[in-house]
Amino acid sequence: MNSLQIKTLEYKDEMDSIKHIRTKVFQEEQGVAAELEFDGLDESAVHFLAYLNGKAIGTARIREIDCDSVKIERLAVLSEARNQGVARQLMTTALKFISQQHKSLAIVHAQEYIAQLYQQLGFEIIGERFTEAGIAHVKMIKLL
Repeated sequence: MNSLQIKTLEYKDEMDSIKHIRTKVFQEEQGVAAELEFDGLDESAVHFLAYLNGKAIGTARIREIDCDSVKIERLAVLSEARNQGVARQLMTTALKFISQQHKSLAIVHAQEYIAQLYQQLGFEIIGERFTEAGIAHVKMIKLL
């Protein structure tokens, strides 16, 4: 039986696991440059780490934009753990955390191929498609 657990933590608490997941997904699979992926903002973000049967397999982070808004970023799940609802659980956990912080707006720059997941969670696309790190994205928001 698979046991999924998601922890809320600081970057320094699980830096190696977070780096491993993001390096595999963003750098190795998608070709994102290390300097774009590791932007120096991790220490000031709140991180979420998903564990499946005790192994770190997914991550996301949130950063405060202003007193009302946060940006959810760096959602990544290792290839062997995809299609099991891990990304959805990470997002649900992040959104619950954001609501508890009394924020009213969540923002994501979603890769186009995963925008449907965000829409299912109540996000809506605003603006036009754009390229970030060489990958097609859309800006999405959710009022909380």
